[in-house]
Amino acid sequence: MYIQRYVEKFPAGGEIVIFDRSWYNRAGVEYVMGFCTPEQHQRFLELCPLVEKFAIDGGMRLIKIWLEVGQEEQERRFKARIDDPIRQWKLSPMDVESYSRWYDYSRARDLMFEYSDSEHAPWHIVHSDDKKRARLNVISHILSQIPYKKVDRAKVKLPSRSEKRKYDDKASIAGRRLVAQKY
Repeated sequence: MYIQRYVEKFPAGGEIVIFDRSWYNRAGVEYVMGFCTPEQHQRFLELCPLVEKFAIDGGMRLIKIWLEVGQEEQERRFKARIDDPIRQWKLSPMDVESYSRWYDYSRARDLMFEYSDSEHAPWHIVHSDDKKRARLNVISHILSQIPYKKVDRAKVKLPSRSEKRKYDDKASIAGRRLVAQKY
């Protein structure tokens, strides 16, 4: 029997842990690509919300984010990887195979949402065709979900630099091999 362990340990108080999508692979990739049985898939869908509730009831704050990419953008990214020798490594045989199964993945996503989008652990969908905007929206959303209060801190004042052992630190590197400043 094959058992996969997705979480090595739960975070301790005050820790922030970011899990990638592999926690939900049983609901998506493993299901669509036939790497798990229909019974294993169903069991995951039924147990996932219970595990999430257990973690939340134990004091964990769980923020689930789904990065949604459109068909056209996925195709553009894949073609860019095909045409760019520097990015070709980012296009695995699994990616190529998954491309033709777009609608299977969409159905699997919707089924996962049906089972695991709950009041205690809701999914938050971020449109991510524009990666930069998506990243900013994710950061903003995560920060909005974490309660915090302002901490009063004494203003830092830089001390004066000591002239006692003054040294010409620029002359010592003049003539050395410097990397050209292109940017």
